[in-house]
Amino acid sequence: MKRLCILGLGLICLVTQAQDVPPLYQGADLVHGQQLIAEHKCSACHQKKVGGDRPSGRINTLPALRGMVEQCNTELNLGLFPEETNSVAAVLNRDHYRHTR
Repeated sequence: MKRLCILGLGLICLVTQAQDVPPLYQGADLVHGQQLIAEHKCSACHQKKVGGDRPSGRINTLPALRGMVEQCNTELNLGLFPEETNSVAAVLNRDHYRHTR
């Protein structure tokens, strides 16, 4: 019985998490995205480059956000794979931008 309850709660968490991710970012590994953001010190770099949480109006779509993460990956030679770029963009969208399309 306990196993069924734990499994049931896990499925509820997975369903909730999947609903929070826009279609463009479906399949993104949010935990890994958070790890990559911390590992590459993205927040500190962003603060240094733009001086704030996010510039208003510049990144106003999901593809533009992913493109910006791809640009950082290229400029800073981070070596992220496409699925990792997608995961980082999904976390940034969830935590900061909240775009739906």
